Amino acid sequence: MTMDSAPARHTGQGGTGPGGSAFAPAPHPATRRSATAIHPPRGPRADLARSAVRPQRLRRSSRLLPLLTTDALAAVLTAATLPGQVLPTAPAVAVLPALLVALHAQAGLYRPRLAPSALLELPAVLGRSAVLWCAAAAVAAALDPARAMGWSMLLTAVCLQAVLVCAGRGVANQLHRRAAVRRPASALVVGPGAGASAVAAALHGRPEFGLRPVGLADTAAPADGDTGPLPLLSTHEDIRRAVIQNTVRHAVFTRPPEADERTASLVRLFHDHGCRLWLADPAGTAKVTGMRLAHPADQLWGYAVQPLLPRPARPLERWAKRIIDSALALVALVAAAPVMLLCAAAVRLWDGPGVIFRQERVGLYGRPFTLLKFRTLRADAHESATRWTVAGDRRMSPVGSFLRKSSLDELPQLWNVVRGDMSLVGPRPERPFFVAKFSTVHPGYEARHRMPVGITGLAQINGLRGDTSIEDRARFDNHYIDTWSLWQDLWILARTAASFFRFRLGGS
Repeated sequence: MTMDSAPARHTGQGGTGPGGSAFAPAPHPATRRSATAIHPPRGPRADLARSAVRPQRLRRSSRLLPLLTTDALAAVLTAATLPGQVLPTAPAVAVLPALLVALHAQAGLYRPRLAPSALLELPAVLGRSAVLWCAAAAVAAALDPARAMGWSMLLTAVCLQAVLVCAGRGVANQLHRRAAVRRPASALVVGPGAGASAVAAALHGRPEFGLRPVGLADTAAPADGDTGPLPLLSTHEDIRRAVIQNTVRHAVFTRPPEADERTASLVRLFHDHGCRLWLADPAGTAKVTGMRLAHPADQLWGYAVQPLLPRPARPLERWAKRIIDSALALVALVAAAPVMLLCAAAVRLWDGPGVIFRQERVGLYGRPFTLLKFRTLRADAHESATRWTVAGDRRMSPVGSFLRKSSLDELPQLWNVVRGDMSLVGPRPERPFFVAKFSTVHPGYEARHRMPVGITGLAQINGLRGDTSIEDRARFDNHYIDTWSLWQDLWILARTAASFFRFRLGGS
């Protein structure tokens, strides 16, 4: 097991602290109403409260359910027009809609789009219809040659289904556009300079896209840059506040997010707050490089645009992680009970009453919880929530020093795992004061709270403990989250177990 973090060397670029910014929905150019000033809460606890908003799931597009319905109905109506002897059983007819939906999903016909067009999707729809009915004809002929479909009947089924699908999708798209005009969603445009302003102007002038720009986000721009009626958000704190207070549900990037580290960290911020991400192309990069865009292509008033699809949530694996954590933690508690009893007795005899030390830490989605450890300072000593480390503290007894060096002081955290406050593997939890501090300095630090915090983690097994870089730790933690798997958890646990009883210098 590993110890908590120790003195931080703030390597890398520093960020600016929290500050107020003018922020309001974009006014119409004709009215030019002034932006509303936002006065954020003050203090580290208020900063933590703003970051503790649990991310919502990406809202189901209002276009998805109508598309699924029209596609399924098209398959059923097409099958109903064929002679009864071709598809003799009801189960055979019932399976066609499911197969058609699966084929359309494989072709990306249910992906989010800003400018959907049923006619542009016709080649893909026609191809999937042909695949479906050719397979149905082959299966029917194999089961009963007397029921084999003729070429004319097969062509009729393919064409009729394609027409019905396109007609239904056209109606669904029209209804979606009308709803988007009536109830546009708030959006932030992310990118530098004139390109972001041009995309924002296109969104503002074309309400049929359903996105209402409420600000420009550019972490590399000066805070006093001129962006016209829209406020410029140049810090992660301003962007996070804007997302929360304006219920932003879409973020339009004007260049690939991986262009720089600070922009890449915004992807995590938007995704954690339930935003759908888009990549526009105001500079015509695809035309210059010859890059092939996804088909059927989407556009935003002439700008090529594609959805940035996040990694799937994998809820089954997350539940499996929770079950494995609870089971292993219970087994470890039983196995370590004699050792914990000896540790508790040593602390009580050497340092006085109060064996368990409790401290508030920040867990999943920024929620605070009470972390448990064996006390390593004497009974009359107080460990401040704003003091970074107590390594070398004269108030630490020999017993406390032994517990810290061997990491035995962290055994009570197994109970935190059983309760669900923590996981066996995950980013190490930190105190609220330092979470607020590091989040303003290191762009990726707050994104660590996308996963449950843990007793050990990828950063710890790579030696990032003690007097090491907070920036490096945040990078390792985010890499663990981005590439998470159950096998990686087991590998980290094995690495941790191998070094569990090794003494080390320092600690917190």
